[in-house]
Amino acid sequence: MWNAKLVNILRRLSFWLFWPGVAVIVWGELTPQPPQLPGLLAWDKADHFIAYMGLAGMATLAMGLRPRLISAILGLILLSGALEILQAFTGRDADILDFAANTLGALTGAGAGALLLFLLMGWDALVAAPAPD
Repeated sequence: MWNAKLVNILRRLSFWLFWPGVAVIVWGELTPQPPQLPGLLAWDKADHFIAYMGLAGMATLAMGLRPRLISAILGLILLSGALEILQAFTGRDADILDFAANTLGALTGAGAGALLLFLLMGWDALVAAPAPD
């Protein structure tokens, strides 16, 4: 019983925080001089990995384990590629390794979200309703 309530809370939070998360990541990738957070992560590939892992995890929790989740994860990967290309127009360098970190992060986040849903709900995660609009 508590599992369903926890999943419902996680789905609602993920649903409402996904688009603000996308906005922050787009801003961070396209701003000419992104803020440097000293002491947090010394390797920028980890920043990319964690950002897209979070987005994909939220998408997975919000949507549930449905076929359309594949499209959402592919959309995140395509967005990351487009942002890397657009960085060339903002005075920053596009980096294929950033794109690779984004892709690995998105795939890992989707897997982690799916695993969490499966652990909390079992096979019911496949048929559970997504978060409401």
